[in-house]
Amino acid sequence: MSLRAFLSLFLPGRAATLSLALVLFHAGPALAETFHLASLEWPPYASAREKDGGTSTRILRQAFDAAGASLVVDFLPWERAVVSGTTGAGYVGYGPEYYDRSLDAEVSGTRCLYSRPFQRGPLGFVMRRDRPLEWQDLPDLVGKHIGVVSGYMNTAAFDGMVVRGTVRAETAPDDVTNVRKVALGRLDAAVIDSNVLDYLLQTVPDLAPFRTALTMSTPLLAQKELFVCFRNDASGRAAREVFNSGLASLPGQ
Repeated sequence: MSLRAFLSLFLPGRAATLSLALVLFHAGPALAETFHLASLEWPPYASAREKDGGTSTRILRQAFDAAGASLVVDFLPWERAVVSGTTGAGYVGYGPEYYDRSLDAEVSGTRCLYSRPFQRGPLGFVMRRDRPLEWQDLPDLVGKHIGVVSGYMNTAAFDGMVVRGTVRAETAPDDVTNVRKVALGRLDAAVIDSNVLDYLLQTVPDLAPFRTALTMSTPLLAQKELFVCFRNDASGRAAREVFNSGLASLPGQ
């Protein structure tokens, strides 16, 4: 028996319709919990300027929607996004983020309750075609002058070389700065996601003259999975459960 029919047994005509409307009105908001995540300007994956907030943000929103929840994303400078997502009032996490065992709260760290992976990105080195970065294994990079972005994780092995100084790493605040340095011959190469490089070459005006001069080196450094880093507390665990449940119901996930 429908709810309307049930109510009509006790409330005639318009009273039954009005009562049904009141029941649905009060039930609706309770079903749509809202979660807040911090993110960064990292187009085409995440950006306030991109449609739907970028490809990663679109997937995150679809996953929460599928679980009957809603998502609000704030785009912040990366290091601020990490701090806000893990300790800021109202946030349940941040992303997209790469996996790092040292940050995994369920293994050895304290920062991240990692979600299921929801996307992948090809990570490698941008180089000038006329000054190719020739490498096959990480030891081939010893002594090379390579740009990295402050606060970004790359791979454990490569980042270890940076810490030890076996790679001459130069830190920049963002990918655009590193690509400019490579284009101008100030770096041998810079670590970047190839999708990000393609986006920057098509959208940043002063990089347009270098579209044919720059390319990705081979091989790639890694195919990196993308995650949400949920904060290591009750709110983060609850949000992760909602997200993972919704993500599992999406086609292709």
